Amino acid sequence: MNKWVNLLLALLLAAPAGYAQLFQTVTRTAASPRAYEKIEWDLTLGEQFAHPYQQQEVSLDLVLTAPNGQPLVVPAYFVRNGPQVSYWQARFTPQQTGTYRAQFRLTQRAGARESAASSFAVGAGHRPGFLHKHDRYTFRFDNGQLFRGIGENVGWEARSFENQKFTYDYLLPTLAKHGANFFRTWMCYWNLPLEWQRVGSTTRYANSPDYFNPGAIRRMDELVHLTDSLGLYFMLTLDWHGHLMENGGWRNSPYNQANGGPARTPTEFFTLPAAQQKYKDKLRYVVARWGYSPNIGAWEFFNEVDNAVFTQQDSLLIPHAAVTLWHAEMSRYLKDIDPYQHLVTTSISHRDILGLNSIPYLDFNQKHIYKHTEKIPAIYPAYLENFGKPYVVGEFGFRWEDANPSYAADFNYDYRRGLWYGLFSPTPILPMTWWWELFDDQQMTPYFRAVRTISDRMLAAGRGEFAPFAVRAGVLQSFGMRCGGQYFVYLLNDSPSPATVPVSFGVAGGGPLVAQTFTPGPNRYAPLGQPTIRKHSLTLPALTLAPRQEVVLVITPAGARPQ
Repeated sequence: MNKWVNLLLALLLAAPAGYAQLFQTVTRTAASPRAYEKIEWDLTLGEQFAHPYQQQEVSLDLVLTAPNGQPLVVPAYFVRNGPQVSYWQARFTPQQTGTYRAQFRLTQRAGARESAASSFAVGAGHRPGFLHKHDRYTFRFDNGQLFRGIGENVGWEARSFENQKFTYDYLLPTLAKHGANFFRTWMCYWNLPLEWQRVGSTTRYANSPDYFNPGAIRRMDELVHLTDSLGLYFMLTLDWHGHLMENGGWRNSPYNQANGGPARTPTEFFTLPAAQQKYKDKLRYVVARWGYSPNIGAWEFFNEVDNAVFTQQDSLLIPHAAVTLWHAEMSRYLKDIDPYQHLVTTSISHRDILGLNSIPYLDFNQKHIYKHTEKIPAIYPAYLENFGKPYVVGEFGFRWEDANPSYAADFNYDYRRGLWYGLFSPTPILPMTWWWELFDDQQMTPYFRAVRTISDRMLAAGRGEFAPFAVRAGVLQSFGMRCGGQYFVYLLNDSPSPATVPVSFGVAGGGPLVAQTFTPGPNRYAPLGQPTIRKHSLTLPALTLAPRQEVVLVITPAGARPQ
């Protein structure tokens, strides 16, 4: 540690006039930085600030020049005021190897002041980096590795009236253990309540007069650390639609003028400049404190924003233009301040908002589907054709009203088929179930291993190539996907009676092929025998499936190594 103290003294001696009075200490905590791993700085500034979270009053940035000459600006965040000083931190994850130049810049209304410049070297790391858009089927890490998200919603940790075992510490390791790699979770007044001074339905968080709730900050730090240790990626939903509903959460909203916020109505949340600035201040803090994490796969502005825009009778409460223009402004701003360019999205329940799907800074569009899981495969093509960006079913399930165990068999059936519909469709994140507690009780989480097994085979076989093809399978639901030289077929008997049918589909020219069945659940492969190929049409022996039974067929070149 002595060499870092000596470096600090050298920087202080070389600093311009005024530096020592403002930047009293600047300490970097990572002695040997590596690519895609966090670096932290602790700073002591020789001033206190009355409104340190409001960037129109003060903002602190880490200004970098990357090894390739690219300029980067990383927001820093306020920790606390001390006697005649204030404490700040900066967190940064390098995406390049080589030497970085670094300098801190404090900006106030009167102008900007800068620290002395320094440099640090970054060595090679072993992680894939951040997720970015790639194509309709996959996201891509910084290192080029492709990714398809497989998982479920873990909307929140157990509320005060729910089974307290359902915490991130229990649910997330369970997901990771069984092959899931993605989940989605909310910020709201009972879970990660960053903006809420008054919380509810929870004993995990307490009311606080602080600008940002300290319990939410602490738990969010823990969540990011946990996901990093498990190799899980997640979509962080920054806002819950309920706090904008006149007859719902608006009375407790931190943006409500009655609670000290700037807006008189939910519409003013979207249109009032002061409300927009308050939201940008939150975005800046979120990026500064947690944006360093590659495990945050996507920022999501709203859960089901249409449910705030409309009444249950579909009467309009908030103008479409207000919501769309707000998303355009906030997504542009978020892209501007996020040096890592995390994926950005928002979601609707079932009613499209005019113009929302066309916003250029939203990387993928998202919809939620309940009671109509069978419609999932047909959703993607229309949205892809109309808007030209990836599409995701962020929630789905048999019911949205409750998770009554009397419906468990139907819930479980939807759980299984929804995942396979997504795997055989053009989407980078497979449909994500809701009611995580029910599925844990039903011991369904191990089922993710089956879907992950076939997904990994698809990615390895095609190296990103996904070519859907039609399958002839009588009354069975059937979906086909060619990945490289391998063919994958999903069959489901959605009828009330057993069905015995031959299976056939067109194949390209080439050598002999070998077929296997893969049975989800036990995850067992079994040989299916030599398929018949005539005039580029492959026919398999007849298969018998019971009602609601499913099977995956894997057809590979005869010389390929069997699974």
